[in-house]
Amino acid sequence: MQKGVTNSQIESVKQRIKELGFDYQLNSGEELTVIAVLGKETGSCDTQVFEVLPGVEKVFRIEKAFKLASRDFQQKDTILKIGDVEIGGKNVVIMAGPCSVESEEQILACAEIAKQKGAKILRGGAFKPRTSPFGFQGLKEDGLKILAKAKERTGLLIITEAMSIEDVAVVADYADIIQVGTRNMQNYPLLTAVGKSHKPVLLKRGFAATLEEWLMAADWILREDNSSVILCERGIRTFSNCTRFTLDVGVVPVVKRFSHLPIIIDPSHAAGYFGYVPVLAKAGVAAGADGLIVEIHPDPKKALSDGAQSLTFSDFSRLMEELKAIASAIGRSI
Repeated sequence: MQKGVTNSQIESVKQRIKELGFDYQLNSGEELTVIAVLGKETGSCDTQVFEVLPGVEKVFRIEKAFKLASRDFQQKDTILKIGDVEIGGKNVVIMAGPCSVESEEQILACAEIAKQKGAKILRGGAFKPRTSPFGFQGLKEDGLKILAKAKERTGLLIITEAMSIEDVAVVADYADIIQVGTRNMQNYPLLTAVGKSHKPVLLKRGFAATLEEWLMAADWILREDNSSVILCERGIRTFSNCTRFTLDVGVVPVVKRFSHLPIIIDPSHAAGYFGYVPVLAKAGVAAGADGLIVEIHPDPKKALSDGAQSLTFSDFSRLMEELKAIASAIGRSI
């Protein structure tokens, strides 16, 4: 739209889009207003239909498969503001906590060390997707209540996963950020549900997903008028088996080139072994990631899930000091 466009001109464009049977998404930035025309048959629509409308500056087709997540739709970086925490800005935001909520004592201990060392967000799974049906499935709402107590005591924000549409409402009641796991990246009903919750969403990359598929999954959330999406690279499955997954650090600058969404790194799930986690974490920050989500545990040997990739409190403390030095070297802070 033209600079100085009026609300009535914007409304007339939106109305025309609806008349043609399409949906739309409005992005009103500080300098530009962009209206995305969404639908399966937009390719058959002549752009002149919109070019003749008052207030329209230019009409162009977004050639990429992903639309709302692209820089064609929004050129300026998205910076999520949740309370006093910004994700996507100058600060590198650390999310830390155990893989799963096991007890109040465990979560409170993790929350205290995370807060003390500079993390802003406490992670912990109340609903746990496990490959084996006999594995620990999480404490469910009782786990959410424990996370809420940790938030009350420390002030840390809470991120936890919703596994199904039925989980979304209860998770949204407790969490500041809803996590969508790698197995659910293409669970489109779930993506729609978390989008409609209007809570910030952390979208993990599917372990066999291309960049385009990942960003198209983000579009499912964005199309529900939920602009608060964080991408998370957690490793992909390749022919290499020296780590649990292959951490695609190179995807960070590629995402920054083609998308306005913030991106963080999960070094724990990529590594599968605690000894590799610090190196991958530092590589992610050096590559330009906007944050990290790291697994920590007071006693990894006794963890009910993913103990092998969880850092002890002393290892986490050492890593945080090293990350601060790397962030400072590239003009950022933790």
